[in-house]
Amino acid sequence: MPTRCWILTSWLPEERYHLRANWSARLHNLRRWGWGLIPILALLALWEEVPRVSDGAGEGLLPPFSEVMVQGVHLLRSGVLADSLPRSLLRVLAGFAAGAVTWIGLGVLIGWQEKVGKTFRPLFGIFYPVPAVGWVPLLMLWLGISELLPIVVIYICSFFPVLYTTVAGVRSVDKEYIRVARSLGASERYILLKVIVPLALPYIFTGLRLEAGMAWRVLAAAEMIAVPTGLGALMMRAQSLIRMDIIIACLIVLAIMSLVFEKTFALLEKRLTIDWY
Repeated sequence: MPTRCWILTSWLPEERYHLRANWSARLHNLRRWGWGLIPILALLALWEEVPRVSDGAGEGLLPPFSEVMVQGVHLLRSGVLADSLPRSLLRVLAGFAAGAVTWIGLGVLIGWQEKVGKTFRPLFGIFYPVPAVGWVPLLMLWLGISELLPIVVIYICSFFPVLYTTVAGVRSVDKEYIRVARSLGASERYILLKVIVPLALPYIFTGLRLEAGMAWRVLAAAEMIAVPTGLGALMMRAQSLIRMDIIIACLIVLAIMSLVFEKTFALLEKRLTIDWY
């Protein structure tokens, strides 16, 4: 019995310390989120009230936030959003995945082999100023109006953010790590896969997070111009009917999807870097 009491008395203070630390961390997170919500709530309040007090001036150009939400629920229940969003999502996933595999691989190669970088640098400098949407007219002639067109546009869009951050990540690896690995007899392949790539992961995920937002913006533009389905096409149909509420509801969906992608890659980055380090 005395032994049990000694164990309890020695354990309780440490446990209380951990509980206090956990509660302090939770309160800190709540305060941080609370401060971040203040400008959002203020913007929504202004959005709701300004159209109502404008006395009909510019009527319909900016519907109140509540009307946009009502229209968003209607789009969801009627199946319009359920038909458009999956099409856009599949296009983003296909273009994003193809671009990530291609440009991460090429970025690792360019960062690892200086001669390859010198060979491709002039070519990249020529195509860098051309916006991804600028390829749409040519792609319409080459590919026609098809599902492949927005996928290719997203693939092109992922080129520079993913490639450049990957190259920067590979070149940022401390050369001392490479020398130590070579002195221990590690092969070049082992050094690349077990030393270079893990240390470059934060840079690679930065590029993927940048591309996560850019992909949805480019997709909407491509669907507006050249594809009859998806969120972009839905926005164009709403524009022809002067339905501002539908347009803004679609913009909110695009913003939410972009945020979900960005947060997903942030979580993956945290998990993978913890596993590696």
